[in-house]
Amino acid sequence: LFQDAIRQAGLNPHLFDIANIRNQCSWVHSNDWDGATEKAKTLVRMAIARASQLEPLKTSEVPVNQAALIIGGGAAGMTAALTLADQDFPVHIVERASALGGNLRNLQYFIKNPAAQNEKQIHPGEYLAEIVDKIEKHPLITTHLNTQLSKTSGFKGNFDSHLITNGSTFQIKHGVTIIATGGVEYKGDEYGYGKDPRILTQLEFESYLSQNDNVSNTSSVVMIQCIGPAEKFCSRLCCTTALKNALKLKEINPDAEISIIYRDIRTYGFKEKLYTQARKAGVRFIHYEFKRKPEVQIADSLTLNQGSDPLLIKVWEPILKRELEIEPDLLVLSTPVVPPQGTQDLASRLKLSLDMDGFFLEAHVKLRPVDFSADGIFMAGMAHYPKFLDETIAQAQAAASRAASILSQETIQTNARVAVVDPLLCVGCLTCVRICPYDVPQVKSNFTGIGNILGAAFIEPAICHGCGTCVSECPGRAIQLMHSKDIQTMAKVDALFEKEPASTGFIPLSSIETRK
Repeated sequence: LFQDAIRQAGLNPHLFDIANIRNQCSWVHSNDWDGATEKAKTLVRMAIARASQLEPLKTSEVPVNQAALIIGGGAAGMTAALTLADQDFPVHIVERASALGGNLRNLQYFIKNPAAQNEKQIHPGEYLAEIVDKIEKHPLITTHLNTQLSKTSGFKGNFDSHLITNGSTFQIKHGVTIIATGGVEYKGDEYGYGKDPRILTQLEFESYLSQNDNVSNTSSVVMIQCIGPAEKFCSRLCCTTALKNALKLKEINPDAEISIIYRDIRTYGFKEKLYTQARKAGVRFIHYEFKRKPEVQIADSLTLNQGSDPLLIKVWEPILKRELEIEPDLLVLSTPVVPPQGTQDLASRLKLSLDMDGFFLEAHVKLRPVDFSADGIFMAGMAHYPKFLDETIAQAQAAASRAASILSQETIQTNARVAVVDPLLCVGCLTCVRICPYDVPQVKSNFTGIGNILGAAFIEPAICHGCGTCVSECPGRAIQLMHSKDIQTMAKVDALFEKEPASTGFIPLSSIETRK
């Protein structure tokens, strides 16, 4: 805001410093007026000292490659691709599987919207076939199946990515990247999963409901919520999926006994009505405490009676204060959505952040919900966190909108606050090359360093993020960060201790160490 005001006044916007006496004084020292006033004077003195050493900085313009690369061919990736392609931007979809669709290929039923009972229900297969057909027929969308990203370089508006398919490598140039790698259903060994064919996950049970002729003979089903990683984070989908499948079984076999053993039921929004419908349909809900989780007893896997001996589920009912025993035909585990294999490697290649659960982390949960900290890269779908299809579509359209704000420009301005190397002080030690998190610095042989040594570091201004890591690590102090140069920083420090500000552009290392 202040820099825009300076620009409108005809000055360079980088001739600016701020003394934040609101957040750093009045807000934090509201009970000490005299101390806050003295601190405010000090902050103003420091800002004036630094401002006296500021220099005007210039930006440059670079052309934008008006194509997009979307990693992931599920619902989010396809929606983002169609949104961008319909705005006349070329799109490349990279999918490591042999077909598009992602988790849509595993769904057999959509959740009925309780708020719109008269709506025509579409089968997931029909919806998938429709959107895949649009992708294949669109002239601006190129699909790369059985393909993975091997490496990428460049910056916002000008990325250069290398893809691998069937052992061969090819190159794609693009202006933006959208991450839509989706999620997968967790399959662990909790509650005997994998040891008995009668123990299923919710997706497997959904397939069972749609394809098995014995569904009408299934008289008793138990579902257990919050499995494995869902004990640490809520997967958001599990409860609603359990209710969806329970109501579907009740629709096929109204006499079936269904028990849902849960810690918390979280069917948010209008999906809360599904819970009411399930109760009215006769679905039984049994609460369990985390310290007393349900127990499952199955036949020994080495015996010949596996699959014929009854399943036995024991759960402590805290209201009745007694242990219940249930012998169902099927045990269904509501397992959470987890990041797919390779997420960590992809994050490392693109230098993106992950949260504690392994999902991609947005730049800001409210202000930049589909952006990464790295400019020009966006996210959509379950790569971000578990979400339903309608939420996935909305976020994919939001990511495409953010991407279009870059692709719609012919050129973009580079960052002015970048690191700059003085080749006359550089010894070509490669410290900046190794330390930079964005792989920006390069040692070029046609640059002459200190003592006429051939080879000095060069930092491309269009790619530099201005993080200052190379500046702090350079042993020869050959790198300066524009708008945060040594002389500017030390002038501020001197003003803090009421010293005369530095008058030269070079500050000896010994002097800085003494001040520290």
